[in-house]
Amino acid sequence: MIENVLGPVINANTRVLIVGSMPGKQSLEKQQYYGNPRNHFWPIMSELLEEHVPENYTARLAWLQSHHIGMWDTIKCCERQGSLDSAIRNEIPNDFSELLHRYPHIECILFNGGKAEQVFKKFIGFELLKGRHYYKMPSTSPIPGKNIQSFHEKVKSWSILKTYIE
Repeated sequence: MIENVLGPVINANTRVLIVGSMPGKQSLEKQQYYGNPRNHFWPIMSELLEEHVPENYTARLAWLQSHHIGMWDTIKCCERQGSLDSAIRNEIPNDFSELLHRYPHIECILFNGGKAEQVFKKFIGFELLKGRHYYKMPSTSPIPGKNIQSFHEKVKSWSILKTYIE
C-alpha cells in the first residue's frame, strides 16, 4: 500500500478546494503537491491568477491560500505501480465529511481529473457536497489521457475557479 503523506492545504479563508486523486511517485518523494515539473497545475494557476508562481514550495502553498484556494486528494492510500491513475487499485478515501464539516465556507470543489471525481463519487458521495458547487476539470497531469487538451484549453476550462475567488 502507498500512503498519501500530503495532508490538506486549507485554512479558514479557503473557498475553492482542488481535489486530486493520489499524488504521483515524484510528488510523494518530494512531499509536494504537483511536484512533477511537467505537471500543468502550477502554470495553470499562474495563468489564472495572473501572477508568477513562487519558486519555494512553502511560498507556493501560501500563495494559493492567499487566493482562497486549498488542495487535498480523494485517496488516503492505495496500491499502484508507477504514477498513473489508471493503475490505482484498492483505494481508501480521505475523510471529506470531517474536512467539510470543519471548513463549511468552502463553496466549490474542483476535481482534478476523472479519477478524483470517480473515487469521490464511489466512496464519499456527492450528497456530501449539497449546497456547494463541484466540477470535474481536465487533469493537469503531463501524461496524455483519453480526453487530451492543450495547455490553453485546460486554462480555459479551469477558469471557472475565478468565479469563486474574485
